[in-house]
Amino acid sequence: QVQLVESGGGLVQAGDSLRLSCAASGRTFRTYPVGWFRQAPGQERDFLAAISWSGGSTYYGDSVKGRFTISRDNAKATVYLQMNNLKPEDTAVYYCAATRVISTRANDYAYWGQGTQVTVSS
Repeated sequence: QVQLVESGGGLVQAGDSLRLSCAASGRTFRTYPVGWFRQAPGQERDFLAAISWSGGSTYYGDSVKGRFTISRDNAKATVYLQMNNLKPEDTAVYYCAATRVISTRANDYAYWGQGTQVTVSS
């Protein structure tokens, strides 16, 4: 199985940056695409970004395109989400997830972390 743990969230002001980390266990992680999602109170879980197992292909949701960057370091079994120019609308719980086939749909991901809170003040 794959276990994922997010970290790096916190309270920041609008315009600040954060880098979230997703640490994984299990050898198969290195062959799994990984996605980042977020969920604000009362809202659906939205797709943010995804990266192929090799890191050669990345995909971004429209809401964060140009501000967020996904990357992975398979040697460290870690996926990152660099978030720049944060806005109050970015406030949410951020999750990383692993899937066997890269996807933008949350339901396609079998493994999920516990989430990390990101709060952006104006």
